[in-house]
Amino acid sequence: MVFITRPLLVLFLSCYTSLALYTPPDNYLISCGSSQNITFQGRTFVPDSLHLLKTGNSSVVEEATNSSNLSIYQTACVFSGLASYRFRISSPGRHWIRLHFSPIKNSTWNLTSASVTVLTDDFVLLNNFSFKNQQILKEYTVNVTTDSLTLTFIPSNKSSLAFVNAIEVVSVPDSLIPDHANTLHPSSPFPLSRLAFETVYRLNMGGPLLTSENDTLGRRWENDAEYLHVNSSVLVVTANPSSIKYSVSATQETAPNMVYATADTMGEAANVANPSFNLTWVLPVDPEFSYFVRVHFCDIVSQAMNELVFNLYVNDDLAHPSLDLSSLTNGLKVPYFNDYISNASSYSGGSLTVSVGPDSQGDITNATMSGLEVFKISNEANSLSGLSSVKSLLPGGGGSCSNEKKVVIIGSAVGAVTSVLLIAVCCYCCLASSTRKKSPREGGNGNGNWLPLPLYGLSQTLTASRKSNTASCISLASTHLGRCFTFQEIMDATSKFDESSLLGVGGFGRVYKGNLEDGTDVAVKRGNPRSEQGMAEFRTEIEMLSKLRHRHLVSLIGYCDERSEMILVYEYMANGPLRSHLYGGELPPLPWKRRLEICIGAARGLHYLHTGASRSIIHRDVKTTNILLDKNFVAKVADFGLSKTGPSLDQTHVSTAVKGSFGYLDPEYFRRQQLTEKSDVYSFGVVLMEVICCRPALNPVLPREQVNIAEWGMAWQKKGLLDQIMDINLAGKVNLASLKKFGETAEKCLEEYGVDRPSMGDVLWNLEYALQLEETSLALMEADDNSTNHIPGIPMGAMETFDNSIVDRGGGNSGTGIDDDATTSAVFSQLVHPRGR
Repeated sequence: MVFITRPLLVLFLSCYTSLALYTPPDNYLISCGSSQNITFQGRTFVPDSLHLLKTGNSSVVEEATNSSNLSIYQTACVFSGLASYRFRISSPGRHWIRLHFSPIKNSTWNLTSASVTVLTDDFVLLNNFSFKNQQILKEYTVNVTTDSLTLTFIPSNKSSLAFVNAIEVVSVPDSLIPDHANTLHPSSPFPLSRLAFETVYRLNMGGPLLTSENDTLGRRWENDAEYLHVNSSVLVVTANPSSIKYSVSATQETAPNMVYATADTMGEAANVANPSFNLTWVLPVDPEFSYFVRVHFCDIVSQAMNELVFNLYVNDDLAHPSLDLSSLTNGLKVPYFNDYISNASSYSGGSLTVSVGPDSQGDITNATMSGLEVFKISNEANSLSGLSSVKSLLPGGGGSCSNEKKVVIIGSAVGAVTSVLLIAVCCYCCLASSTRKKSPREGGNGNGNWLPLPLYGLSQTLTASRKSNTASCISLASTHLGRCFTFQEIMDATSKFDESSLLGVGGFGRVYKGNLEDGTDVAVKRGNPRSEQGMAEFRTEIEMLSKLRHRHLVSLIGYCDERSEMILVYEYMANGPLRSHLYGGELPPLPWKRRLEICIGAARGLHYLHTGASRSIIHRDVKTTNILLDKNFVAKVADFGLSKTGPSLDQTHVSTAVKGSFGYLDPEYFRRQQLTEKSDVYSFGVVLMEVICCRPALNPVLPREQVNIAEWGMAWQKKGLLDQIMDINLAGKVNLASLKKFGETAEKCLEEYGVDRPSMGDVLWNLEYALQLEETSLALMEADDNSTNHIPGIPMGAMETFDNSIVDRGGGNSGTGIDDDATTSAVFSQLVHPRGR
């Protein structure tokens, strides 16, 4: 093992050239606008005349140069209208499409103002893409299933231009990209074969820039230094490329040996003060898409087998615990890689993070990574850029067809519509008959049971009449589930889902701000068909919220299930999620009193769920992103898609599959798959820790003992030093008695076993008590400018006594009496009096 500086490493590796192993069946290298062959980075690009379809919209631009070594970026083909290239495909399967752009200077065309849309037969690669004065390489991977591939270039508007400097269409080895990969949260197979990818990052950890001269597949590998979270924490390690021992699973096509011959590591020489520090790369991404992540490893660090054991994190998820490379590969210097799917809902601040950190099972405190690839995955519109489909972007709504084809299409459409109408009439008759036969108690059309939502928009075909813009959803309206909106009403309210009105992206889908015809502001949540949450969550959300009305629960206004859509319409919460006011944004810090009021509001909402109905309701996804704030900072609990009806009186729990968000999951529920109201209490305890510390529930960027806020916060709380890790903005501004009560409440919530945790009523009462302590302190501080961190005039010993007493909540006896309010329970006196347990 050799430690080497980056400049020397570049010089060392530049002398080594890999041997060709794979010959692509299709290998088109096109120099657009050129009249001669151009050799670039060891490959020959030919003129585009054989592939450019005849059009009057194209012109040639050439940059004036005296150089004998022409570059593919010195010529371009410019389009003032739609133009296409067509390539004959001899071997169907995945192909790379690489588009080279450089807005070269020209007296006729101003290419820096160009705005380009690029389409294949099935996928949108670029939509309204603009350029700065720089060279850009865009790489895509598309599965071509026919004998030809068409690339269409369209100026994004009438006053704009489209252009391209060079095009590559190259076959991808069959073994390079799998048909499935596992999602991170939760782990499940994710099909890839019909999806397209865009290469967002391809990094060579610790190594130099690699181009087609070093990679026989023409890939470009960048150095990773720009994306390291803490650059000084990295120790670059290198080995002789010829010493890399490829296996059956990881071959030269997986990545060049130059990638596996270098690595970023940590250790004593890495200048890391904390030995459990994680090595982290922060990669800005578009949060509206999911990503295919491939991580490359090669143990060129260890001197013996089984020495190096470490953990791999992707975002907040532990992707691979206790990773022992030598055991997986049966040797040292043997390449290994693994693939993961990171969902669109898991990004914090628009960044994807990948981290490695040491595991306690290893003999050495170290971690390593050799390479990283991140690919954007096409969305439900078959697009890698926005939400528009190929058909919607082509002039006229999608190409031309012959009259015969039109007749067939029209005939098929008429037949299909007729069939649907007949089926709908039959369904309606059956439903009406069934309704007449059943009384409300038997599950008819009364106020009792849920009538099943149709899978894709059939409630609209069951509409008896539509004389106005308001939907008349026969299948749902009589069940008091809120207003049934038409899809057109939703489109009008959101200005056709205008991106400027986007409020956020969640596990169910995207949320937009809307405005109804009466001027009411609303939040519109549009379901993503490819989300892990689907019809079941959609139905649960409507069913739950239609029964619940409370000041501290977000109100459901209505829904839309027309045109295969799953759309929910809520009251608009002007101040957004609690999380955005704690960290990850630029909003001003919340004062301690307001934080307490927000926690109390959320606790009231959860307490109502647990006790306010005939059967308790367990939220199952309590977190700071699901606590929303209105314009007055009143907290309301939101997102009931995972909610579950609680156990009946003769049961202690509900047995169900584990669902929720990592970092907030009740460990007892996770182990035993037994859900109780105390699972919400645990999650709320994590929320309390976030409120006081202003950091995420899980953060793999931090040292190992700080990754999980529940464990880290409780370690300080048990020492009585919670004030040492609280938000710096609260320093000197919090009454210590109030903070102590808050910390004790969080500690009780985070007990490992549910039986040891308080009820939400107990939590609520203790938070209200903490607020009273804070308000008393503030009142006395106003009367005495010399007040600091405790109530003046009361010795700290007396404060302890005051802190352990019960607050009289309007009529109850202080000390030992129990209020008639439903928020109390038998364990409350034990919770308030620690000596009672």
